[in-house]
Amino acid sequence: MEKNTVLGSLAALAHDMRLDVFRLLVKAGPDGMAAGEIASMLDVRANTLSNNLTVLAAAGLVRSAREGRSIRYFANMDRMRALLGFLLEDCCGGRPEICQPVLDQITCNCRGCHA
Repeated sequence: MEKNTVLGSLAALAHDMRLDVFRLLVKAGPDGMAAGEIASMLDVRANTLSNNLTVLAAAGLVRSAREGRSIRYFANMDRMRALLGFLLEDCCGGRPEICQPVLDQITCNCRGCHA
């Protein structure tokens, strides 16, 4: 992962609502959540949510799928794993195997997290 990509991802998460949205989508797992569900759970207006989802999508942290008139959003766990991998790449005095368990904990093999 390139440094500019990492900075974009971190910047996208460095906002109260976007962090809440991403964590909610992580919790939702492979089923994701419809935009209306997210807005309701976080008690936020649809247009405000839409703007924040656009930022998260541009950073590659969420993906979406249209379902009729609704859009369902999913956390991109592959991107998060890559981000954490970048941050931990040179950890522990050049012994990345020490940090590997942290990365292994966020490995997700579900159908909805990979994009």
